[in-house]
Amino acid sequence: MLFNSLDFAIFLPIVFLLYWFVFNKNLKLQNLLIVIASYIFYGWWDWRFLSLIFFSTVVDYTMGILLSKEEKPTKRKLYLWISILVNLGLLGFFKYYNFFLENFITAFSFFGYKINAQGLNVVLPVGISFYTFQTLSYTIDVYKRKLKPTKDFIAFSAFVSFFPQLVAGPIERATHLLPQFYKKRYFDYDKAVDGLRQMLWGFFKKIVVADNAAKVVNEIFLNYHEQSGINLLIGIIFFAFQIYGDFSGYSDIAIGASRLFGFDLMQNFNFPYFSRDIAEFWRRWHISLSTWFRDYLYIPLGGSRGGTWMKIRNTFIIFLVSGFWHGANWTFIVWGGLNALYFLPLLLLKKNRVNTDTVADGKIFPSIKEFFQILLTFSLTVLAWVFFRSPTVIDAIKYIKHTFSLSLFSIPTIDMKPFLYIVFLILIEWLSRKNKHGLEVLKSKNILFRWGIYFIIMSIILIFGARSDSFIYFQF
Repeated sequence: MLFNSLDFAIFLPIVFLLYWFVFNKNLKLQNLLIVIASYIFYGWWDWRFLSLIFFSTVVDYTMGILLSKEEKPTKRKLYLWISILVNLGLLGFFKYYNFFLENFITAFSFFGYKINAQGLNVVLPVGISFYTFQTLSYTIDVYKRKLKPTKDFIAFSAFVSFFPQLVAGPIERATHLLPQFYKKRYFDYDKAVDGLRQMLWGFFKKIVVADNAAKVVNEIFLNYHEQSGINLLIGIIFFAFQIYGDFSGYSDIAIGASRLFGFDLMQNFNFPYFSRDIAEFWRRWHISLSTWFRDYLYIPLGGSRGGTWMKIRNTFIIFLVSGFWHGANWTFIVWGGLNALYFLPLLLLKKNRVNTDTVADGKIFPSIKEFFQILLTFSLTVLAWVFFRSPTVIDAIKYIKHTFSLSLFSIPTIDMKPFLYIVFLILIEWLSRKNKHGLEVLKSKNILFRWGIYFIIMSIILIFGARSDSFIYFQF
């Protein structure tokens, strides 16, 4: 079920009313309602994949129970590895089987061996990369004794399948979200109103910014060899805001919807395009994934505690794995590798924690130095996005080559309306950069001013919004 659909517009109020007015006196029934609603929400795409979520839930719930009863290190490791192999096995089969098969055949063909092997017509289950990592966090944290295993199967099922963030995150930690299912929830008017405010901003970013930019971006990338350099440059800038509006818009809607039901999810985007270096960018972009890899991969590998070689190795591992997580294509691996190259000098020079505050804090405009830092960081990010968006690495290289031609200085011949929406987005988020979302700043404003802004944004969505049948990160 899509957030930007009539189905969801009907679904959400029904669940909300049942949750607060029918089942509000019984915590278990509220949690059961969430499980049922979440399975309906997910099954709207393809009910057959519900078995995968249920299977993953049963496996990790069982491993948690077994870990609670076992003290022998060897058996505890066995239970942990069962969880890891089951979850990553499912993810690997559905997402990477054909990729590995094709590259295996290509590698042997290079040495003169011919292998006849058929790929499988495997449909990627929506959101599998997200909920497998979420449920894995539970088993790992129970194994490390950071979390007591639950005996409440309904609460655990609700944690795994929680519909607002089931399909595209944020990837919640069990230590943060699961305990919220144990506690009695009370309706908080201010929290619910701010949730609706965040959802409104998420819909603007998705429907107005991302979906309008997508029309131009798709046309440009499909026919990049026929486009002028200036069109190609604008196209990849539009894509930068398409993917940001699409993914952070989903996160805003998910976090806002969760607040309607009394839950707090982690912030997933913190105005990343205002970053002054790549390290800051990755502290602000897809925070739930980058911190997941930091805590469950980078730190266990040794983090930045070892020598220079270990720092380089671990940096490349985490970025390459992050790239591969996004999809079974060499373009994502190159994208990850580029970001590792960007990040490495900051790490080796110990400057990766320099910019941890809010840019231009207490000022209306950034300093000249900050402006050029933001511009450079954005430019490097945009260059990497070419590989992320292109169908192949060769296409990405050709796209960049065609961009930096004499036609870069020509007049654009593409639809520039998305530029106006992007400017509006930047303006609102710049003014709100110390807050958790673009419209949070309005909660302290005059009621007439607040509703004036709401009316303007809703009008823009209704008049200028485009319609998309998916979110970009559904394919991951």
